[in-house]
Amino acid sequence: MYTGIVQGLRPVLGIQSAGGVRRFEIDLGTLADDLEIGGSVAVNGVCLTATEISDGHVAFDVIPESLARSNLGSVSVGDLVNIERSMKYGTEIGGHILSGHIACTARIERIQADDGQRTLSLAIPESWMRYLMHKGFVALDGASITIATVDRARNEIGVSLIPETLARTTLGRYVVGDRVNVEVDAQTQAVVDTVERLMGDADWRRRSGLAAN
Repeated sequence: MYTGIVQGLRPVLGIQSAGGVRRFEIDLGTLADDLEIGGSVAVNGVCLTATEISDGHVAFDVIPESLARSNLGSVSVGDLVNIERSMKYGTEIGGHILSGHIACTARIERIQADDGQRTLSLAIPESWMRYLMHKGFVALDGASITIATVDRARNEIGVSLIPETLARTTLGRYVVGDRVNVEVDAQTQAVVDTVERLMGDADWRRRSGLAAN
């Protein structure tokens, strides 16, 4: 589990492919302190397992499903990626609870810079839009962000980023056309899915002429 507070931007040192699995070697530096093989680390918001550790360099094996669903499939050697170690109970949670399971990627449609902040307009696959709402949470490349605007006609959301977020995360390095990993809030997804199911059941009962007890 994670909190959506990115702890550092770290470079990808090497990428190797074998049998569809891609191995990333990332220089975690001090973020690798006390990390053990088998430990979980969020890389651009994707929960990955450490398979090798040596002098702050950590290897992660990424399966085809994760490569296809996230932007890790387009990451190259030398790129910087967001890193967050898994959360520890008893510590401050500055963002919101995340699982590291990416729902989809979003395309950056527009970028507007104004008064020290930057606003990104992101195109979201329609099937995921129902879980996103004004002032709700979304994780972008593993960074917990508040949604500033929602345009359901365009299937777009807007997020406003302060200079600190731009400097500390991948979000300050993207340009129009780039794709960002999206994780929706799990509690919101559970509530929406439950309400839709109950409303569907009620509609079926009404059309079937069955009265609720």
